Amino acid sequence: MAAPTFLTLPERRAKPRRQGLTHVLDKGLTVESTRSVLAAAAPHMDVWKFGWGTAYVDVGLAEKLELLREHEVRSCLGGTLLEISWSQGRAEDCLDWASSVGFDSVEVSRGVAHMSLDEKHALLRLAAQRFVVLSEVGSKDPVEALTADQWTREVATDLVAGARWVITEGRESGTVGIYREDGAIREDIVAAAVRGGGVDKLLFEAPRKDQQAWLIRAFGPDVNLANIPAQEVLALETLRLGLRADTFDLTRQWQPA
Repeated sequence: MAAPTFLTLPERRAKPRRQGLTHVLDKGLTVESTRSVLAAAAPHMDVWKFGWGTAYVDVGLAEKLELLREHEVRSCLGGTLLEISWSQGRAEDCLDWASSVGFDSVEVSRGVAHMSLDEKHALLRLAAQRFVVLSEVGSKDPVEALTADQWTREVATDLVAGARWVITEGRESGTVGIYREDGAIREDIVAAAVRGGGVDKLLFEAPRKDQQAWLIRAFGPDVNLANIPAQEVLALETLRLGLRADTFDLTRQWQPA
């Protein structure tokens, strides 16, 4: 069935995209669920992150990676697993394994391990020899929140060290990093991250609808959004296109000239 074309909606880039990315968080989906989600929404997905250490214990990993290749969705190893490997002196072993099983990308973060910025950049450069690297900035612990200047510096230096995109921490709860404990946007931190690399180089973790809508309104339909629950990708696409009450005005604001 052909897609309808009778509405004037914001234009969206086609895959393969480097802007307007939708980054999905897999928290342990089965092969069957992965196949179903991809069948429904693969054209709207760009990066599929195997969150935390799920890839290490997922018996369906090989099948899921093959499905992602078939649907042209980039696979990404989550940063927590690499942090744990680094803390045990096994970072190269982790990267060797990720390469051998067929990951396209890896995330380099320092959200849980006691890792200096210089150590992070060394790990980032190591990973970038074999993978597209997505770095992550921000702590998972709200007590250890970075200042605005630290956000700007880390985003900028991660990009220099070899990251293709930088993810702004928000967790799957949307309550740390660029968000307050109640999920509200820390606008000063968002602005600081943008100063570090420009909005096109950032992937904003935004698991909640109100957060997604705020970022779309602030930066437009082609803002890069991350940590989207796999089953909510189509719902996010309707937000991007102004097909929901939360972004209804985009159907006028973003009409092509």
